Amino acid sequence: MQILEQLQSGQLTGTKKLVIAADLTEFPRAILDLASTLEYLDLSRNQLTTLPDDFDQLVNLKIAFFSENNFTQFPAVLGACPNLEMIGFKACKLATIPENAFPEKLRWLILTNNQLTELPASIGKCRNMQKLMLAGNQLKSLPPEMAACERLELLRLAANKFEAFPDWLFSLPRLSWLALAGNPFSTPRTISSNLPEISWPDLEIAEPLGQGASGVIYKANWKRSTTGEETKSVAVKVFKGEVTSDGLPADEMMACIAAGTHPNLVPVLGKISRHPEQKQGLILELIPPTYKILGITPSLETCTRDHYPDNTTFSLPQLISVASGMAAVAAHLHTRGIMHGDFYPHNILINKAAHPLLGDFGAAVIYDKTDTKRAALLERLEVRAFGYMLEDLLNHLDTQDRNREIAMAFNNLKEACLHEAVLQRPDFETICKAIDSAVKL
Repeated sequence: MQILEQLQSGQLTGTKKLVIAADLTEFPRAILDLASTLEYLDLSRNQLTTLPDDFDQLVNLKIAFFSENNFTQFPAVLGACPNLEMIGFKACKLATIPENAFPEKLRWLILTNNQLTELPASIGKCRNMQKLMLAGNQLKSLPPEMAACERLELLRLAANKFEAFPDWLFSLPRLSWLALAGNPFSTPRTISSNLPEISWPDLEIAEPLGQGASGVIYKANWKRSTTGEETKSVAVKVFKGEVTSDGLPADEMMACIAAGTHPNLVPVLGKISRHPEQKQGLILELIPPTYKILGITPSLETCTRDHYPDNTTFSLPQLISVASGMAAVAAHLHTRGIMHGDFYPHNILINKAAHPLLGDFGAAVIYDKTDTKRAALLERLEVRAFGYMLEDLLNHLDTQDRNREIAMAFNNLKEACLHEAVLQRPDFETICKAIDSAVKL
């Protein structure tokens, strides 16, 4: 409440960023007094249902979050905000979006976990759109006008009502990260698995290692004998159960199991049974602390691309190790009809020897390999994400450790992976061969 009092008393004059979570039922009009400076507004976790008709006075506003409020209709006034680039309405109660409610400079739109049945045709005017989060709605189709959004790179359609795949998505030249699971058309085949069930009482849960959108990962001791004498340190991922920005945890769990084993995947040891709250989960090999995340998740500025600490460099052997390992594991997944959907450096762990491990299957989908045309397109869509990873590595290549011929070969491979015509990109088997050839130069 202190921040609200400061706002109303004029103490926040000149501020660029404002965050208020105070069970607001009405928009505080004092916010409009900040119009000359305010760039970032977060009114998430309130009880708002509308915005004032003169909200567009906030002419400098670039980022606006209204998640976890009670909006049933997307506020049309946002379309008149001249500099608004990022909008978030996650977990509201949105059912409708008026035409022309999206500002033309919009780059990043979050509508996850609402009740939308359709999008306005005017979304096609958002030519700057790069990131569109639509998981957890009631959508059955996308407006064909969206084909004009040629800068779109990341799209989340999981956990909706699509009965047919919108094949025109493959005409988007930059689409690289796509989540599709949890739709009627994507109901996966039955996954046969001999994964053992591991009883929750046999796990001694220790400290949490991390938390993502779909669940919490804990360090644990697994008592592997009835006497409890034999124990093994493991990681336990307990799924939350609700829809995430990527999709449904149940689909993530199924994709993890279907992925099987590979030297560049975190080994799955079993699945949880007898959880006291009936939650689902997986027991994973505990990764040594010597492994670190390759990249940092996209920022508000980079939107769809990972970023890296200042002075980050990769040696040529590190580049080769990461590229060859990730090409090999991607080929392995697509051979099994699995698209990772979130093929990012921040989902890759590497150790000092640059041995890479791919994780986080939250956006993964199991697709029909017998539909060879669509399978080829889905694989090459993910190839573009691989190309972006190569670009990051090359941009941070140590200039003191550069073999010109090998670096040029990897640069040419990157360009091939980023080709804007989807079927002009190589598949992962071809990429693996190209890397082998490059290393021999």
